[in-house]
Amino acid sequence: MKNIQLLNKIAKVGTDNLDPAVYNIGEDVAAPEGIMVRSANMLEMDFNPELLAIARAGAGVNNIPLDKCTDEGIVVFNTPGANANGVKELAVCALLLASRDIVEGIDWVKTLKDDENAAKTVEKGKSKFAGCEIKGKTLGVIGLGAIGGLVANIAVRLGMKVVGCDPYLSVDAAWNLNHNITHAATYEDVYKAADYITIHVPATADTKGMINKDTLALMKDGVKIINLSRDSLVKSADMIEALASGKVSRYVTDFATTELIGVKGAILIPHLGASTEESEDNCAVMAAQQLDDYLANGNIKNSVNFPAVSMPRSGDVRVCVLHKNVPGILTQLTGAMADEGLNIENMTNKSRGNAAYTIFDVTGSVSAAAVEKIAALEDTIRVRTI
Repeated sequence: MKNIQLLNKIAKVGTDNLDPAVYNIGEDVAAPEGIMVRSANMLEMDFNPELLAIARAGAGVNNIPLDKCTDEGIVVFNTPGANANGVKELAVCALLLASRDIVEGIDWVKTLKDDENAAKTVEKGKSKFAGCEIKGKTLGVIGLGAIGGLVANIAVRLGMKVVGCDPYLSVDAAWNLNHNITHAATYEDVYKAADYITIHVPATADTKGMINKDTLALMKDGVKIINLSRDSLVKSADMIEALASGKVSRYVTDFATTELIGVKGAILIPHLGASTEESEDNCAVMAAQQLDDYLANGNIKNSVNFPAVSMPRSGDVRVCVLHKNVPGILTQLTGAMADEGLNIENMTNKSRGNAAYTIFDVTGSVSAAAVEKIAALEDTIRVRTI
């Protein structure tokens, strides 16, 4: 039995993908080979030597120590796109909240509970909460991946002009974009053109604080900004100053940070982007399936620290080697296998940055001595047989 530890509540529709005859699943299992997690903080965790993979039921992995996992040969998966529709729908809501004083209006109506003429009072006072329509306005989309692409497409259907930028746009993602979307060469071009800006990029060293006083200065006066991605993408102090000056008329975010609570013009949503039954189910299913395929077959899909590598099973035994991406490593690996008399029937190899992964399907058995010889190579991180 393979032990799978759950660090958060994972939707049963997801864990049902893990055969109970093969996997022992629970919160308190010891020495897990796999971990399924949502938001639990793993940054200070010590990992048992049996741990092979962590499956994050969601897209963000800032709660997982990626460098440590890579060094220890632990593959980290996420589930890009599984919650995309839920976030897209919240983005549409955010566009409307940014455009019209809906939140303030609702709060005002609550104060009229004891007003016997509430209906008349509402008719007299509703003009205080008038806003604008999104039709005909220009939406700038930063990041056109799984979520940003959906937001851009639906904005076109809602009658908006859409300009987007994504330096890492894949061919598949590009094919799914509405032909009416204008692709800008730089983020700066988007900032200058847009009445609304929505951000859909991961939090990285390059994107941290990308919305700051300098980039805000490029934008139109009264711009409306939506951030459903990560709080660290926006410098809060600069945003607060921009809201106070009117440079930004509305800031709608899914991250209720202390400094933004109560700031006029800031609408703070309690991190609801992926909090739908459908999103949680989709993430759990994808995470479980990816974890199962890796533990059972050695295939990697949607890892954030190792390359995507998969191959149909052939031969008698599969040898899976996580290793450093250095010159001559394949020669060392195949040489070690030849020295042990292993016949390679099929193989595949890919790299990602400094990490790489090679799968060998071999005929015959693989001895413990052969595994030890491969593991002893200087640049081998981890080796296992299936």
